[in-house]
Amino acid sequence: MTYSAPAAELATETQRPPRHYLPESFTVTDWEAIEPFFIELRDRAIPSAQELEQWLLNRSELEAVLSEDLAWRYIRMTCDTQDQAQAEAFQYFVSEIEPNVAPYDHALNEKMMASPFLDELDPARYRVFVRSVRQALEIYRAENIPLKTEISTKQQQYAAIAGAMTVTLDGEELTLPRAADRLKSPDRTVREQAWRAIQERRLQDAQPLDVLYTELIQLRDQVARNAGFPNFRDYMFAALGRFDYTPQDTFNFHQAIRETVVPLIDDLDLERRQDLALPELRPWDLDVDVSGKAPLRPFETGEELLEKTVTVFDRLDLFLGQCLRTMRDMGNLDLESRKGKAPGGYNYPLDETGVPFIFMNATSSLRDVVTMLHEGGHAVHSFLTRRLPLGADKHPPSEVAELASMSMELISMDHWNVFFSDEDELRRAKKTHLESVLETFPWVATIDKFQHWVYENPSHTLAERHQHWTRIFDEFNQRTVSWQGLEHAKPYLWQKQLHLYEVPFYYIEYAMAQLGAIAVWRNFRQNPAAALQGYQRALALGYTAPIGEIYAAAGIRFDFSTEYLRTLADFVRDEMAKL
Repeated sequence: MTYSAPAAELATETQRPPRHYLPESFTVTDWEAIEPFFIELRDRAIPSAQELEQWLLNRSELEAVLSEDLAWRYIRMTCDTQDQAQAEAFQYFVSEIEPNVAPYDHALNEKMMASPFLDELDPARYRVFVRSVRQALEIYRAENIPLKTEISTKQQQYAAIAGAMTVTLDGEELTLPRAADRLKSPDRTVREQAWRAIQERRLQDAQPLDVLYTELIQLRDQVARNAGFPNFRDYMFAALGRFDYTPQDTFNFHQAIRETVVPLIDDLDLERRQDLALPELRPWDLDVDVSGKAPLRPFETGEELLEKTVTVFDRLDLFLGQCLRTMRDMGNLDLESRKGKAPGGYNYPLDETGVPFIFMNATSSLRDVVTMLHEGGHAVHSFLTRRLPLGADKHPPSEVAELASMSMELISMDHWNVFFSDEDELRRAKKTHLESVLETFPWVATIDKFQHWVYENPSHTLAERHQHWTRIFDEFNQRTVSWQGLEHAKPYLWQKQLHLYEVPFYYIEYAMAQLGAIAVWRNFRQNPAAALQGYQRALALGYTAPIGEIYAAAGIRFDFSTEYLRTLADFVRDEMAKL
């Protein structure tokens, strides 16, 4: 399909739109420079529905400028966790600006909800936004402001600890992502050496990471109780705006994953053991290609990764490729792994300019290709929503945001020959990725179920934490893998999951969105043009509609029942069998 000119312009503009409320020259320096704008918004008379809408736009502009400033502080800090000045700049915003914004934000929410003209606003246009504001008012407590500042400070410590982890293999100092590439080596000795080195390095920081997590649990539990919730889990369901499902629904989803996907993974592991001709599988045997061939190397540099991804996107739709070219032209990418860089990958929306930033730790692996496609899907989402009038419209819940990224991983596979010109390598890449799609479900269920237990039992001991983690891990993962002699490492595997430290309870959405992405891909298999059009139509809604309506716009269902999961998991397994 060809995208229309107005949409194409969304991806080519590199200048931020003109401001209508703040001065063009305004930059974030300190709270004294910011507060007058909040005071004006708080005290402004709003005599009509039209003035209320203008007030909302002005407020949104102020919030976008602050959000983008914070974003850049976070980006710079994660690009170099060893740069103390960048860490201090981020911490200044968190400790000196955010706590001062919070009471005004609450006051502005109250002002909006008390307006006699609120009911005159178009309900179809504002229903989701008003619902979210009402929820924010219900959970706000002034006494939580300093607690949230302390939480943000402690969350920052995780990236610093994890970003400093390296191992030395064959005389070379490697980041953990680069060391993990050796887990794909056909040489089992090399794999075992790398796996043990990675685990031992993580275990060096196991105690401080346990202490850090305990401190976060206690602070978060206090936030929840201050807001009148029995536990932090229930508080987060409200804070994340989970209007469409309950904790019990997630428990049912865990059960569905155990019944339908875990047996499929067990079968795949049995095939793997047989193909590798091993008497038993060990943890370092799970990433190697069973063909015995060397690991796939789809690119050599971050620049090559970007250029090839642009080509893949262009083949789907020139608009998609233009999104990444715009980001490249603006310098909004940091792709390669290096010492001192925070772990993980993200697409950070920049609310004022509307052009996001992609951060990742590429090391020339297939996983890096998938990560780039994943974050590229998020980036496309940012472009498609950049002209929505309110900042809140641009930030759909993760069940939608991850649909954008995970769908891109799958619908792009028809063009992966850009990365893999050899037919056998292309087949290997697709099969490996589809295995990982299925493996998403058990791991997500593991992390999510663990979090439920942690925050339902915030006073647990470290021994209880390790025991419950191990029990949950064994329920969903590696049930045919031998951990004999490695039992000391298993209780700490959760510490590598940054979400537990930095974005609690943001994880079950990956499994929900993965289901949706498989459904998008199934539609794409039947009618590529219609499926791609539905995908972009859904993303362009941002958060102006409930989750179910956004999924429907993409031509799929927001459904994570056992029956639906089994149907889509079987579809993936059938597609794998065709390779």
